[in-house]
Amino acid sequence: MEKGWFIDCHCHLTAEEFRQDINDVIEKSRKAGVQAFVSVTEQQSEFEEVIDLAERYPESVMACFGIHPIQGSADGRRSVTVQDLEAALPFFEKHKDKLVAIGEIGLDFTPWFVSTSQQREEQQKVFALQLDIAKQLDLPVNVHSRSAGRQTIAFLKEQGIRNALLHNFAGRPSVALEGVQAGFCFSFPPAVTRNDQRAKLIRQIPLENICLETDSPSLGPKKEERNEPEQIRISCQYIAAVKGVSVETVCEVTTCNALKLFPKVHQRLKE
Repeated sequence: MEKGWFIDCHCHLTAEEFRQDINDVIEKSRKAGVQAFVSVTEQQSEFEEVIDLAERYPESVMACFGIHPIQGSADGRRSVTVQDLEAALPFFEKHKDKLVAIGEIGLDFTPWFVSTSQQREEQQKVFALQLDIAKQLDLPVNVHSRSAGRQTIAFLKEQGIRNALLHNFAGRPSVALEGVQAGFCFSFPPAVTRNDQRAKLIRQIPLENICLETDSPSLGPKKEERNEPEQIRISCQYIAAVKGVSVETVCEVTTCNALKLFPKVHQRLKE
């Protein structure tokens, strides 16, 4: 692998915001050094689209299937139900050989979306079922944990998960270190540069447990602007500054971490 290549471990290439110019976005990002895009999904309606993209860009777009803990669109968001997952199950089976991970899955206990213990239990049920799929297919998981960092890490450990990426993790450093002990990785998008809230967390997580992500089109350096995978360098520079190491070191180590965490991505890049 050439020096200075990045892997965007968590992005949303099937998002509405990319619909008009996805080909340009991919080309531009590849020129900026992004070797692979681990493209997650949040609902079943995106599954065929991400497979289509992965077939068009077999050397760089890596497909993941997942049902996110929060469903619906911006105007009507709600907590996930088992029915949301049931409708998607045949697709996991149909495309299992094309997937590099299961995601975006996890827990989201944001109070204005999830107000009852029943909703939290249902989310855990949906999460557990998708962790089972990951175990059956021997795939890593790409995990969301908003307002539920501690519960998510405890749940992953309870379920015997070994290969997990906690994307945009915002829990306490002590909780993150429990994840580190379990062998999990953590990734941070360019939005971490908006303030220094994550500096302490990033300082305490060993570089060997960190990956890079953009979460594009969200979580760019500026809230009001669309984020793109090419901005991954911003995450890299920030982590390097916080840890007091070179940008090259962060790039190299995080790429190695990503290839270890996602063996199928490694395999595709070798091919």
